[in-house]
Amino acid sequence: MHILQPKQTKLSEKDTEELLEKVNISKSQLPKILSNDPSLPDDCKIGDIIKIERKEEDESVVIYYRVVV
Repeated sequence: MHILQPKQTKLSEKDTEELLEKVNISKSQLPKILSNDPSLPDDCKIGDIIKIERKEEDESVVIYYRVVV
């Protein structure tokens, strides 16, 4: 992983269910990321949800979620 690349982690099934229930959406409504994206963790497969943590200039952390397609 490159120093400028944001941290990406695969959510567990439990975390996935909690996230989808919290924001009241389905997996198909999440933004998508391609399965051949080189920044994805090695153990990702289609249908997994990825949590992306990006640090901003003011040292705050912004979190994004993507579903692997």
